[in-house]
Amino acid sequence: MFNRPSRESSPPPYPGDDPLFLIAGPCVIESETHTRMMAERVAKIAENAGVPLVFKASYDKANRSSVNSYRGPGLKEGLRILGKIKSDLGLSILTDIHEPSHAEPAAEVCDVLQIPAFLARQTDLLVAAGKTGRVVNIKKPQFVSPWDMKNAIEKVESTGNKQIILTERGASFGYQNLVVDFRSFPVLQKSGYTVVFDVTHSVQLPGGQGHASGGQPEFIEPLARARRRSMGCP
Repeated sequence: MFNRPSRESSPPPYPGDDPLFLIAGPCVIESETHTRMMAERVAKIAENAGVPLVFKASYDKANRSSVNSYRGPGLKEGLRILGKIKSDLGLSILTDIHEPSHAEPAAEVCDVLQIPAFLARQTDLLVAAGKTGRVVNIKKPQFVSPWDMKNAIEKVESTGNKQIILTERGASFGYQNLVVDFRSFPVLQKSGYTVVFDVTHSVQLPGGQGHASGGQPEFIEPLARARRRSMGCP
């Protein structure tokens, strides 16, 4: 869906041209074998469902709760693994970037650069991502209203890049809890850009286990169904 022959060719259609697409994969690259297995299985599920897939895995998760938590294989090795999966399986690839200096090398491999929610106010990071010409997926911070996302959008647009996705992933609701405000979706859609619902992170309990985040996976399906019905889908 986001693949293109070269960085110099014309940009791909906005993902909003598709009625539905899936972003899925392991949160972080645990190993090359595990990541490839996940890519193959998720790709098969998406193919059977007739849904375009963007495979997601991160080479580094810099915002872990604990300094002792596993973060990933790092930029060089992680991009090598993602590049091989992309080449072998023909998948579009999405990964997180946490530093402006990572934008360009990540863009050499990945079709979508994702701005983590905690970093969506970082001007240098957004501008660096925009300058690559890749699709930029901005995750709405838990502490930012949907109305205020226009500022993050403008930072990417300032580079001339209008290939933008906005992702809703819940809002802080007291300590160690998130809630999904469904008003956010029509507000974000008024920007004219594709809006994605990160339903799994919306049921996260940030820092809920002290040294790590917890979650409430039993609410994933009801929230996903609620979002689909809000769009007029069965």
